[in-house]
Amino acid sequence: MNPFELKTYPDTCLRIKTLDVEDFTDETRRMVNAMAELMYKSQGCGLAATQVGLDLSIVIIDIGEGLRAFINPRVLKRSQEKDTMEEGCLSLPGIGVNVTRSAEIEISAKDQNGNIVDGKFGGMEAKAIQHEIDHLRGKLIIDYMNPFARFISAFKFKRQMRKKQSGDTIL
Repeated sequence: MNPFELKTYPDTCLRIKTLDVEDFTDETRRMVNAMAELMYKSQGCGLAATQVGLDLSIVIIDIGEGLRAFINPRVLKRSQEKDTMEEGCLSLPGIGVNVTRSAEIEISAKDQNGNIVDGKFGGMEAKAIQHEIDHLRGKLIIDYMNPFARFISAFKFKRQMRKKQSGDTIL
């Protein structure tokens, strides 16, 4: 049984800023594995620890090239070139937001065993990593919207969640 549950907006844990992982233990590996299980079950390509209620600096991604864990990730460089793409989020189901991000990034991080996984990333992988690192800072894709659009989207999302919880049909 998975110890984690996916947290959805407006859960306050989605706005926390995370703490670095100090020790890389069996528990660290269990957390990464449980997060991965939940991400795959939810049909996502990335998940941050805040999305399961943890205040730890852990993100995982799988854009079709295998699971990658990034613990204590730091962006060292961002390309000047930007790409805009509609992004979704497991914690904001049904919401899509056009987000402009660096086309390439260079990061420093560790994996679940404490091994260094520094590297340069581009394309979808760079976007996924940046999206998940945003979560570690308490930032959501709706924060990229203008205030009016964010208000309308939040209103619609909350209404959708109420209908879902009450068992009403969602149109």
